[in-house]
Amino acid sequence: MCGQALRVLLWVASALLYFGSEQAARLLGSPCLRRLYHAWLAAVVIFGPLLQFHVNPRTIFASHGNFFNIKFVNSAWGWTCTFLGGFVLLVVFLATRRVAVTARHLSRLVVGAAVWRGAGRAFLLIEDLTGSCFEPLPQGLLLHELPDRRSCLAAGHQWRGYTVSSHTFLLTFCCLLMAEEAAVFAKYLAHGLPAGAPLRLVFLLNVLLLGLWNFLLLCTVIYFHQYTHKVVGAAVGTFAWYLTYGSWYHQPWSPGSPGHGLFPRPHSSHKHN
Repeated sequence: MCGQALRVLLWVASALLYFGSEQAARLLGSPCLRRLYHAWLAAVVIFGPLLQFHVNPRTIFASHGNFFNIKFVNSAWGWTCTFLGGFVLLVVFLATRRVAVTARHLSRLVVGAAVWRGAGRAFLLIEDLTGSCFEPLPQGLLLHELPDRRSCLAAGHQWRGYTVSSHTFLLTFCCLLMAEEAAVFAKYLAHGLPAGAPLRLVFLLNVLLLGLWNFLLLCTVIYFHQYTHKVVGAAVGTFAWYLTYGSWYHQPWSPGSPGHGLFPRPHSSHKHN
């Protein structure tokens, strides 16, 4: 009896895994829906802050120290690389059986890491160039003539400059990147390539992580940072996506766009008179 019940549970789990992965692949593989998704992200960043007037300011997500902010947002690129790297590795290698092609596609994550690091340094530079050093006092703020952020903080004061929201940048960039990479799975399934339970599970885990990034992006724009800081961060993230996935990856001297070189092209038949 227990063995039969276990088989039924496994069959149900397998059916749900198959159905869920098929539907998610169909949605993410639609070019029209991906364009709508870009519009959704823009709407979240532009209009999401208006929700701060209609939500509870004491909710757990309003705290900088909440579990999701510490464990996920602060390490968003690490989570994205881990989940998406596993998916790209499986899809590319199962489709081509070639290590060199797999490494080339994985190099997009290396480029993404460089973009993240470069943007972070650029944001700090902007804050340094636009900031001033202040000392909090009971009567107000005392301005100090310290030359840079490092010396100001070392003296125990506060440095206030224009702070581009790195969290908004990173979450926007990760959302666009994951949606682009996961869209390949629809074409992968359409070509009848091996799609066992492990690959489908990894794909669905990426879909769940993408959903989490959308939710945390909404929380970020509602509860944290100033409006222009969030909009600029999201704009830079979108621009970084456009420069890589929308432009450079379509060139022959790039890591290649997702799905490039994985699937055989249909041969066109020519009629000779």
